Amino acid sequence: MKPEKQHIAYIREKFAQMQTRDDLAKLLSDAKNLLYAEARPPFLLKAITYYSNPELCKKRYNTFEIKKKSGGKRTINAPVKGLKTILRSLNFVLQCLYEPHSAATGFVLEKSIVDNAALHVGNHNVYNIDLKDFFHSFDRNRVKLAFMYAPFNLNGTREPLAFLLASLCTHPILIGTETKTVLPQGSPCSPTISNILCTKLDHRLSGLAKRFGAKYSRYADDITFSSQHNIYSDEKFTAELKRIIENDQKLEINTAKVRLQNSKYRQEVTGLTVNEKVNVSQKYIKNLRMWLSYWEKYGYSKANEIFTRDYLADRNHLAKGKPNMQNVLSGKLDFLKMVKGEEDPTYSKLQNRFDKLNAKTSSFAKVLDIWENEGIEKAMEYMNQNPL
Repeated sequence: MKPEKQHIAYIREKFAQMQTRDDLAKLLSDAKNLLYAEARPPFLLKAITYYSNPELCKKRYNTFEIKKKSGGKRTINAPVKGLKTILRSLNFVLQCLYEPHSAATGFVLEKSIVDNAALHVGNHNVYNIDLKDFFHSFDRNRVKLAFMYAPFNLNGTREPLAFLLASLCTHPILIGTETKTVLPQGSPCSPTISNILCTKLDHRLSGLAKRFGAKYSRYADDITFSSQHNIYSDEKFTAELKRIIENDQKLEINTAKVRLQNSKYRQEVTGLTVNEKVNVSQKYIKNLRMWLSYWEKYGYSKANEIFTRDYLADRNHLAKGKPNMQNVLSGKLDFLKMVKGEEDPTYSKLQNRFDKLNAKTSSFAKVLDIWENEGIEKAMEYMNQNPL
């Protein structure tokens, strides 16, 4: 939800006036009402302090693993219901107070991977860098310091509030053989706070790009430079890039995921091609056409059976539960519309095919339902009035 102008003004005024923990509880309660657009029970200060202390609150997060597309596993720490509501309200407050750097496109309201990719269209060279263990790179002290400086300015007598907020937003996590109190992956606040903490990184890498005649953007931990000339073998560029990321900002480059893409080959930025325009891959379109053809040829039940078999075989490392072809194709078409636009002829044709098939399948399901509950005569009557 994007905060409205009057909400932003209200939150900023109340945050600037905030002096005590009671003021913080009141502000978060107000934010919750604005976020949900209705009056909700206020937060109790004892609940906020309880969840901020991992020694006191032993069950702050539910931890589980999901498989990565590239292999391996990613650990997710999802806050329990009470803490999640507090963090969602705090995230609303942070979004009212903080304006992301223009180069940041991930976890930014009204920006998407399309905006991130569009900046790099038509350049001869696209250079991608991935940051390792992104959220876990930011510890509680670093988060607290961010709250002590502009635009939050929780310093002086208000410094305890900075520590309280930092404690709410971070969690002790086992990293390797050491437990560190860091931003958890799975918290509603972690994306926004990571952008806050990367403001200086974005500013300095934007300056580096400008110096070398390149463009720069960052989508979470995915950094992209693009340029007409190959500056990426220039020792001055690479040395300064490494100095800013690793020495200055204390982040780590994942060297296994660094890649330089020339315009003679397919160039990708956050999963989208950018050679001539922002687009999905040919395989994406091909698969959509294939499944729609199966649906047209075999009917929904048989097509869904084939789809389920192949989908699970292709995504055995990611798939969870039994997929529904209708829902999956609908989601893929929504994504295609976001990337190519509603007026794009490829999207329009595929969406029209889907709509016709979907309507026919829904009508057939209705006939079966009438047949089962009201008898064959009523089903035939319905079919005469609504031909399939």
